[in-house]
Amino acid sequence: MAVAPLGDAQLLVTERTGEAVVLDTTGRVLREWDSPDIASLYAAGGARVVAARSPYYVPQVATPEADTAPLIRVLDTLGHQTGGLAVIRQPALPVLAYLVNAGAVATSGGASGAVYYAPLVRDEIRKYTSGGQLAWLVKRGLFRSEADPVFRPAKGTDLRIRNALVSVALVLGRDGRLYALGADDSAATRLRVDVVDTATGTILATRHLGLRESAVALDPSGRLVAFDGDSALAQSGGLAGGASSSEREIFAPAFALPDLRGDTVRLGRFGGKVTLVNFWASWCDPCREEFPLMATLYREFDRADFEIAAISDDVDRGKMLGFVAQYRPPFP
Repeated sequence: MAVAPLGDAQLLVTERTGEAVVLDTTGRVLREWDSPDIASLYAAGGARVVAARSPYYVPQVATPEADTAPLIRVLDTLGHQTGGLAVIRQPALPVLAYLVNAGAVATSGGASGAVYYAPLVRDEIRKYTSGGQLAWLVKRGLFRSEADPVFRPAKGTDLRIRNALVSVALVLGRDGRLYALGADDSAATRLRVDVVDTATGTILATRHLGLRESAVALDPSGRLVAFDGDSALAQSGGLAGGASSSEREIFAPAFALPDLRGDTVRLGRFGGKVTLVNFWASWCDPCREEFPLMATLYREFDRADFEIAAISDDVDRGKMLGFVAQYRPPFP
């Protein structure tokens, strides 16, 4: 869901369900840690990591939290919590506290670095000092008035919540400015980028994005540009190094792994076939959604044409076997 530089030679990756993965610049996994919240979004600067409740994975309701719970957690580079900044906002309905306090986060790094936070469901961008004091708060003027999320009348067994979607992402540019990606309406069907002066909180410029402008970047001159990310990927061939779309990369590494019966499954077994290689784990919520769909796809094609190889990332064999027993995949 997000990537942040960690020091000079590492990358901190936020997974959808809030786990953190630290990679070196060759893509090798160095370490991982679990989310300190239901799901976290991480930002990093120097030897400090900050974590906010992720705006990309939000439960409809959650266990109420104490009034003193930190809004932003401070971690070391191993994922251990070392402190907290500010405290959460308590809504009238405590079970919606996670939704109310989820938001985007960025940090300028270092022990004295500032932290920037923008809640998902409120028109606010905030700057906190390293000690947790509010330095400034700016609004974009999206709404005449704002209210906390509330439940709407249910449809059948489905819970429905009325809330606005406002803040999507925060990034500190190399020019020292803060770039805030957010909504131009309450449903986030139209997006905007606001350029914010980090010293004062003044909004210096706003770019309203077109319907097909799904990617935003700064060009070498520091100018903000927006473009269709899917089209840009297609034009580049979607492959590293500018390879044309007619070329295919060799799948690597060439694996040789045991299946549930103890037999060795080798990559060469799938030669000449379209093969979906899926990496999964018992703790992965998206995997639980994918496996029934993959089973349906697997049954729709002849084995001479299509295969699936599902590779588990579990370290606990018992949990892996429990997952397999529950979903009974027809593929190896």
